[in-house]
Amino acid sequence: MIVSEKTEEQLLEQIQRIEPFVGNTPLFPINNAFQKPGIKIYAKLEWQQLGGSVKARPAFNIMKNAIINGQLNKERHLLDASSGNTAIAYAAIGAALGIPVTICLPENASEERKILLRAHGAHIVYTSKFGSTDEAQEKALELFNENPDKYFYADQYGNENNWQAHYNTTAFEIFKQTESRISHFVTGLGTTGSFVGNSRRLKELNPDIQLISLEPDSALHGLEGWKHLETAKVPRIYDATIANENLEIDTSEAYFWVKKVAQTEGILISPSAGANLAGAIKVAQELDEGVIVTLFPDNADKYGEVLNQLF
Repeated sequence: MIVSEKTEEQLLEQIQRIEPFVGNTPLFPINNAFQKPGIKIYAKLEWQQLGGSVKARPAFNIMKNAIINGQLNKERHLLDASSGNTAIAYAAIGAALGIPVTICLPENASEERKILLRAHGAHIVYTSKFGSTDEAQEKALELFNENPDKYFYADQYGNENNWQAHYNTTAFEIFKQTESRISHFVTGLGTTGSFVGNSRRLKELNPDIQLISLEPDSALHGLEGWKHLETAKVPRIYDATIANENLEIDTSEAYFWVKKVAQTEGILISPSAGANLAGAIKVAQELDEGVIVTLFPDNADKYGEVLNQLF
């Protein structure tokens, strides 16, 4: 597929214009929901960027590098599988760049996510609600193999630009925002890019930082975007040697902290953010002192059904 040099230049200019709106998210102190002398817990409010979630970082980095390498343009669809947040980030960024986006999405994704995808003009290919993102990945690969000239297959679960987005941005932000005092980094495993990228860089910045990964406690869980690695397809970008410790989180724990944070901190967070906080608090309860940082991947805007259960 031939793309003019002028079109390529325009895309690169558009990338530069939107790049300042990806990342640079605030670090929020948990002051009321949990208190313990000698312990501070902070959470990155990752929904405060273009695309509305932590997935904006890898989505942008994947798209940026694909454009630079000539793999993606305004005539070729970006294709990937997603449980929702990465899909929305692709769609939002794709809309800003004029790049078509096709997403393979499990049909049980929340209605809010489907609406946002349609609003940004994404083409959705639904897969079975019983197959999770594993089946969605298989469908995306099938579509790509059938028509490789039509699609750039982003493959967020195997694309090195996923974890590198956090390695090159999020980790530096965290280190600077805590004034180098971070002692523990805690976050859940989904595509695993957030944990792998942040952990690799933070360990370089300070080898004493402890890295704690989180997983659902069973295959049948309610933490959208998270993977129970024992029973799911393990992302190729995952590195099992990184974590100092891996903790299991029950969905009910996550819901408890969603409600607690709403009523004590004044922000509405998603179940995965509640699960990350649950993990950070488990870590805090075993410490006498420390500065713990986790991620709030998104807020509650896309989880109306959960909020209806809790409030």
